Amino acid sequence: MSSGTATAQARVDGAWPRAREPRTSRPGRRDPLALWRSPRRRRDLWVFLLLAGPNVALIVAFCWRPVVQNLQYSTLEWTLGNRTARFVGLGNFVEFFTGEGGRVLWTTLLFTVFTVGGSMLLGLLLALALNRRLVGTTFARSAVFAPFVLSGVGVGLVWVFIFDPTVGVLSNVLGRLHVHMPQWFLQPGPALAMVCIVFVWKNLGYCAVIYLAGLQSVPGDVLEAAALDGAGSWRRFWRITLPLLSPTTFFLLITTILSSLQSFDLIRIMTPLNPGTTTLMYDVYLQAFGGYNRGGYSSALATVLFVILVAVTLLQVRFLERRVHYS
Repeated sequence: MSSGTATAQARVDGAWPRAREPRTSRPGRRDPLALWRSPRRRRDLWVFLLLAGPNVALIVAFCWRPVVQNLQYSTLEWTLGNRTARFVGLGNFVEFFTGEGGRVLWTTLLFTVFTVGGSMLLGLLLALALNRRLVGTTFARSAVFAPFVLSGVGVGLVWVFIFDPTVGVLSNVLGRLHVHMPQWFLQPGPALAMVCIVFVWKNLGYCAVIYLAGLQSVPGDVLEAAALDGAGSWRRFWRITLPLLSPTTFFLLITTILSSLQSFDLIRIMTPLNPGTTTLMYDVYLQAFGGYNRGGYSSALATVLFVILVAVTLLQVRFLERRVHYS
């Protein structure tokens, strides 16, 4: 048998040596380092670390590190300025929830509900009024938003003069109308109502401007089509405008709740010693710097406030976002 014939027979019988196929990974499995082996991926990684690294380091150093340290301090019985501290575990939390915690949390809840609800409701009504093409609308929008950018200390001082029972503007007006003047600065109920009124007045412009931006993004042809179909103004607002404003409402609900829970300056200026306005945020200040100097107990209250803020945000994102219409 010639060599050519033998070669052909070997090809037919399958005895011809096959080239070794390259090994491949199993289907469905990816090499986690394959994306970073290319020079382009490595260059993108270094650029990301160069740009985001300093910001991440600052956030860790000045945001998350204090949170962790505050959690550590909350387990100590520590007086500010003292070099020594005693470990008490959950003793500070037990003292808060079995002592004044109920009253402080109830005051915080009332303050949050009235300020958030009032700011958003009045802000929506004001935005509906400012959404019309009238003379002086631009000036009115600026005037409404101005209190939001003012200092809380300055706003509190002005309103203290307004609510003053002796020389205040409000007492003069109520006296001319023969209306009894409440004891705004002495009684817990009127003091809380006073602070809520000032907080709503200060943050009303923020909610109004955000709602105004949402109203201007509502498609006009949809409203015109609904009007041609016979839908009245109230029905158009309830069935079309309000659902399309749900992303704006969802955003405002989160931001205003967080702002209300962290309110401090107005309470500190207007009612510094009234127990009726002692919210959780203000109690953190009182326990640490208001004469008690209880650093560990104040850290425990700050930890409770941090947990409440995180829980409220997660609950809103988890349940309320389902009702948001983004289209």
